[in-house]
Amino acid sequence: MNLKPSRMPTSTSSPKERKSKGWFSGESEEKESFPIPDPDRKKVLAAFLKTAGLRFKSLGLLNLSFMHRSVSNESNQKFNNERLEFLGDAILGAVSADLLYRDLLDRPEGDLARIKAVVVSEDVLSGVALELQIDSLLILGRGEELSGGRAKKTILADALEALIGAIYLDSGYKNAFSFVSRFISVEINRVLENRHHLDYKSLLQELCQRLYKNYPAYRLLKRTGPEHSYVFWIEVTVNGKVYGPASGKSKKGAEQEAAKLAYEELNNLI
Repeated sequence: MNLKPSRMPTSTSSPKERKSKGWFSGESEEKESFPIPDPDRKKVLAAFLKTAGLRFKSLGLLNLSFMHRSVSNESNQKFNNERLEFLGDAILGAVSADLLYRDLLDRPEGDLARIKAVVVSEDVLSGVALELQIDSLLILGRGEELSGGRAKKTILADALEALIGAIYLDSGYKNAFSFVSRFISVEINRVLENRHHLDYKSLLQELCQRLYKNYPAYRLLKRTGPEHSYVFWIEVTVNGKVYGPASGKSKKGAEQEAAKLAYEELNNLI
């Protein structure tokens, strides 16, 4: 087996030289490698920045954060927000962990991890995205537009993460930290005050591991209703016992409802 490390792209520039070129602030030589918005779109983006209390050097980078992959899939071009989403997800996690570590000095690691899982969840992030009216800024392919993509939690949450990544590239970690902490601090307080949306699947999994050293198993029983408005029916098995079925407008929603049934019954027995 050849264990020789593969050659990786390297730079002979010093950190000071890279900073002077803007490599840490979204002002690299490749800053124009993505589409620049037209004048009407620039006005829309400027209005968003004013409402959100943000500043951007590169409106092209900001615009890219709202560009869903369905656009590139349909137009056979490479531009979408997936790479920004990858970056923003990491920054979101780091900021959330930082805030929790500094503010909750009396909480053990397990509590911090559980709170973090809630505040960076799809439900929370999509809600924040809606508050920022990111749904109206999304650039979607025709198919995704027709299927209601602007209301899909996954797309909204991903766009928010992409925006975080864009802020980091445009103006650095300090500004990204400031933006994220504005809404994450609110969500942390909601969790501490027990006013947040409970993720029963995560709670049930944690309870199963603690009580039985195994994991819950979900099974789709049936799907009812017309094609545009399916209802999913799911049951969950915990340590050999079946709970449910429970229903929901999506598989994830039905799983959450089934998990809630099991968790509440098991929690009452403890």
